[in-house]
Amino acid sequence: MRISERILGALLVLAAVVTAYYWWDYFTGGDVMVLKDRWYTAFESSFPVADGWLSLCALIAGIGFFLGRRAAPLFGLMAASAFFYLAAMDITFDVENGLYAMAAASDAMKFEIFINVSCLILGAWTLAVSWRKLR
Repeated sequence: MRISERILGALLVLAAVVTAYYWWDYFTGGDVMVLKDRWYTAFESSFPVADGWLSLCALIAGIGFFLGRRAAPLFGLMAASAFFYLAAMDITFDVENGLYAMAAASDAMKFEIFINVSCLILGAWTLAVSWRKLR
């Protein structure tokens, strides 16, 4: 097993934990909310189940990569797909609603950008490693 697979595994587990934290904060404190407007919360509130699926796949893949399990690349492909889908939905929504312009004054929007970029990078890395291991 390569050290890069162990690092990827740790990052996938971390992504699952950060996703759980995001939703805990969203529903208990709301610090991660960019806006409190109904149109924004209606969109964001539709994601917990999908993010739960992403987190489950990332957690299983992450533990699998860290421990060198055979199921890791299968769950890695599922996690990568979920990361790309989440990024695409969030980026499209943020662009269409001009939310990136709020980044200069909003820590929540900065965190949103971090999530978008992280999903793209982690999704691509997970896809590449998983695909290579399945060939």
